[in-house]
Amino acid sequence: MTEIVDQIAARVGITPELAEKAVGMMLGFLQREAADGPVTKMIEAIPGASDLVAKYNGEGGSGGGILGSIMGALGGGGIMALGQQLMSEGLGMSEITSLARETIAVAEQHAGKEVVDEVVGSVPGLSQFV
Repeated sequence: MTEIVDQIAARVGITPELAEKAVGMMLGFLQREAADGPVTKMIEAIPGASDLVAKYNGEGGSGGGILGSIMGALGGGGIMALGQQLMSEGLGMSEITSLARETIAVAEQHAGKEVVDEVVGSVPGLSQFV
């Protein structure tokens, strides 16, 4: 996964450490929000992705810290909550959009376009970012 993260970081123009955390957060978000079968297949197909999800989203795969807890309690969340979390890590909207596109491209390479399209289509609002 390190090689994949390094490539994403270089393409987006951020540090590998930040890219690793952001990709882990994005994949964790997809694991929580997307259709279970396709997202599981997608994450398992990307080498090291399951480890990133666990590292940046807690043991149960649900993360977000205090903000995530508040958004969940208020019935909010979704793609906007993920955006807020990534911005709190220092990413701007253009970086988040680039990061999402690069992550989806990697997922397509490993899991196939059909599986990734199912995942993206099952998350409200995600298609406009990728």
